[in-house]
Amino acid sequence: MDEGTRRRLMVGFATTVVSKASYTLIQLIQVPVLMHFWGRAMFGVWGILTATPTYLSFSNVGFGSVAGNEMTMLMARGEQEQALTVFQSCWWLITLLISATMALFCVVIYELPVARLLNLSLLSEHDVKVVLFWLALSMLFGQMEQLLQSAYRCIKRYSYGNFAKSCLTLAAFAAMLVPVMKGYGPRTTAEAFALANLAGTLILCAMVKHDIPWISYGWSHASLREIKRLTRPALAFLGFPLGNSLNIQGSQLAVNYALGNDMVAVWITARTVSRLALQAVELVRNTIWPELSIAFGAGNMDVVRQIHRRAVQFALFVSLIVVVLVAAFGPTFLHKWTLGRVPSSPGLVSMLLVVVVFYSLWSTSSTLVAAINLHERLATIYALATGATVVVTYFAARRYGLFGAATSLLLSEIMMGAYVLPSSLRIAQDTWGGFLRSMLHYPQSLRPRELAARLRRRTQEVEADLEAGSR
Repeated sequence: MDEGTRRRLMVGFATTVVSKASYTLIQLIQVPVLMHFWGRAMFGVWGILTATPTYLSFSNVGFGSVAGNEMTMLMARGEQEQALTVFQSCWWLITLLISATMALFCVVIYELPVARLLNLSLLSEHDVKVVLFWLALSMLFGQMEQLLQSAYRCIKRYSYGNFAKSCLTLAAFAAMLVPVMKGYGPRTTAEAFALANLAGTLILCAMVKHDIPWISYGWSHASLREIKRLTRPALAFLGFPLGNSLNIQGSQLAVNYALGNDMVAVWITARTVSRLALQAVELVRNTIWPELSIAFGAGNMDVVRQIHRRAVQFALFVSLIVVVLVAAFGPTFLHKWTLGRVPSSPGLVSMLLVVVVFYSLWSTSSTLVAAINLHERLATIYALATGATVVVTYFAARRYGLFGAATSLLLSEIMMGAYVLPSSLRIAQDTWGGFLRSMLHYPQSLRPRELAARLRRRTQEVEADLEAGSR
């Protein structure tokens, strides 16, 4: 692995830490603020309302993710014009798709008794429809940002793109909190959040045009042939947002139907605490994704294999440390964080942490499969596994309560682990023996003291990189 790759990984890791820290900060602030101003029951209603439009995340049909991988691999081979063709083709297609999706969603929520179907009684039918409209609008505009960040990925400045997105996300969250603290309800809050996200998307569009001159939003390079070529892997990518929605929001709805709005608040907050450990895994995944695309696009399988091994090793090591810490302090934190309105629930938190450990075993490894657009079977299995788990979660919650619901989540994690590792080793041209031995060997550069020292040395480089990007 050359020095340039190591530097990008270190800078990328640092900015990904910022990104995940901003997400964690949002979760830590959001719960006590909403609990204080709205109460536990209305917080549960808000959780259901924000969960529903997330199913629209499949509206770009996976073209944003596929385009990012394809553009990165093309630029690794020096094919800039072809990368622009991919960008423009997907830009216009995604624009048409999200417009059609929004129109269809508006018709659906207008015609259906949404409040009754979602088992919500604290808001009127009209208010539920308005909130869903604004949240859906926010979600759909966010789909454009995936492609915009891909532009930074393909020129090896993904760290700058991550940092910019984190700032915009925090700004939108701050805008959302203003009406909450002024005494307004979900309707005004959703409107403020949507308008802030719309402004953020437009700002990111302007930044990409300024920072990457060869990127343009016209259609002179768009190609129907390119769209057709990317359609199959793009459709397969639908399995990931669908699976994520089923895993997070689907389980919330299952608990809601089985146990009611009040217990949804307990479930959401306990799972949020447990998922603090999951952020360690996501840090590694988001850092290595662009580099795997670059190395594979350039045909450098030695680097692919090395990144895959060290990423899985590091993610597992860090996640286990965080799991132990959350298991020790999480239940007490949960009770205080929710202003005493949610019990500490140590058994529930512990079982959710077990789920996180199983997740870390396969999730980081799956990044290799997804980063090079060979993810079709992976996405299908993920959607099926999480879909089956939602059904099991409903029945487990009815019979055994929240602990049963948490235990049911292990089903999808075990199914994914059985598929992912063999597939990744095959792509990396690795062996089980070599891979397992690498898990037990920590090179000097990956030992905690050395990592801390290197991170300190790279802090100035991160600042220099971000400053260069802003010029």
